[in-house]
Amino acid sequence: MNKADVIVVGAGHNGLTSAAFLAKAGLKVLVLEKNPWIGGAAVSRSLHKDWIYSNCSYVCSLLRPEIFRELELGKHGLHVVPYGGGVTFTRDGDILGNYVDEEVKRREIMRYSARDGDAYLRYSRDVMRQCRLVRSLLMRTPPDPTSWRWRDLTEMRHIGREFAALGPAVLADTIRFHTMSIADYLNEYFESDVVKANLAGSGIIGTALGVQSPGTAYVLLHHYMGDVDGQMGAWGFARGGMGAVSQALASALTSFGGTIKVDAPVAQIVVRGGRVRGVALDNGDEYSAPVVISGLDPKRTFLGLLASGDLDPAIAKRARDFKIRGSSGKLNIALDGLPTFPALGKNNPLAAGDMHFLDSLERYERAYDDWKRGMWSRDPYLDLLIPSLTDPTMAPPGKHFMSVFVQYVPVKVKGQDWTDADREAFKKTVFQQISRYSPDFESLVLHAEVRTPRELEAEVGLTEGNIFQGELTFDQLLFNRPFPGFAQYRGPVKGMYMCGSGTHPGGGVMAAPGANAAREVLLDLKRGNTVPNGWSDD
Repeated sequence: MNKADVIVVGAGHNGLTSAAFLAKAGLKVLVLEKNPWIGGAAVSRSLHKDWIYSNCSYVCSLLRPEIFRELELGKHGLHVVPYGGGVTFTRDGDILGNYVDEEVKRREIMRYSARDGDAYLRYSRDVMRQCRLVRSLLMRTPPDPTSWRWRDLTEMRHIGREFAALGPAVLADTIRFHTMSIADYLNEYFESDVVKANLAGSGIIGTALGVQSPGTAYVLLHHYMGDVDGQMGAWGFARGGMGAVSQALASALTSFGGTIKVDAPVAQIVVRGGRVRGVALDNGDEYSAPVVISGLDPKRTFLGLLASGDLDPAIAKRARDFKIRGSSGKLNIALDGLPTFPALGKNNPLAAGDMHFLDSLERYERAYDDWKRGMWSRDPYLDLLIPSLTDPTMAPPGKHFMSVFVQYVPVKVKGQDWTDADREAFKKTVFQQISRYSPDFESLVLHAEVRTPRELEAEVGLTEGNIFQGELTFDQLLFNRPFPGFAQYRGPVKGMYMCGSGTHPGGGVMAAPGANAAREVLLDLKRGNTVPNGWSDD
């Protein structure tokens, strides 16, 4: 039987991060991955000759700089290239440019509303204030508010001090912010429909909620709190596609002596005598270890990897009740050339940023209404990028790669499983949306990969295709993520841990859950709460 000190289930970016930190600490670490490739949702794949697709996650900002530094990911080949700005197209042929320069952006907003130009300064200040608060908690283990342990009391005091430092007025705004809809929040600042639409997308990406749904203001914050080269809120492309993040983490792991085994789907965590003993693969092979860390989402971890006899029925119910709702799709497109967008004109630098096509909150909410009826949005929200304008490694010279994130896409079509005909009709809807603003787009398409929640679940292991491994709503954050009693990366069985995005602080290619989980394992080893090197599996 193969032995390790730690087995990590899943070679997604969080699993690789946990594994790398534990291997760096001197433990014998084995990562088991079901697919023939690593990376989970952070992958680069060549699905059309000479093109590289970031076929799931597609931009890099949330990756914590502390992790980048401590694992020396730059030395392992990770290079994040910032891209600037973006644009919202309007139905009347105009655009709202989302420029990098804050003053230029403010003047652009003033074309639609002089009042909104001034309001944008207040909005930016207030959102960044919320970002700084949340960022201070990302690399910390959430406290258990019901516990009298010294560590939990100390952490509660830390959080209390962070909130108290805001002052009464800002604290009241913070509490409101975390429970508001993105529509209500934007309405407090802006009057222009286009300006509000330009900012609203970050509040609903990857979320089975509409712009009028409470809690979506925080989702916007989740997308704003990253940075590239120290610039908070900036976004970038990992050179070579998002798989470059996973490859750098894997390189760091192996440099510390860790091992990755692909084509190794784990069927079950083996439990004997009330503690973890290792894992069993689908093919019956067993690997033993006193510590097993799951990078899978909470439903798959609790209800899939643990035998029913090893799980308290009350805990199983919490896992079943954990909210994971798929609402997103993705198209990856190889282009024979650069499509034209007449509203942008020629050589507009905004073409290198995000392109969006909904110009009012009403259109957003109607798109959500389609999802609630079991259909993909007829007028969808698209987050369209042409990464090859910034990273030429992704397509041959003169050709381009287009990434299109789509909201909203249901898990089932009117209650029925997706068919190939549904996928083709969904693709046609997205193509039509793009073609309204780029007449030559379809003539340049050489290949298109279409990914619905069906593919995201089957290939990546994201339940219902939810990109965050669980909704980022207030009831599933901090010490409630994934649910009370299990928010400190430990499972219900001794020696079992969790490191996926279903744990604090949530989804995105952040790697914080993976690093935090590794820290908890090392703390338990130091305290003698789990078995150190030299253990026996008898």
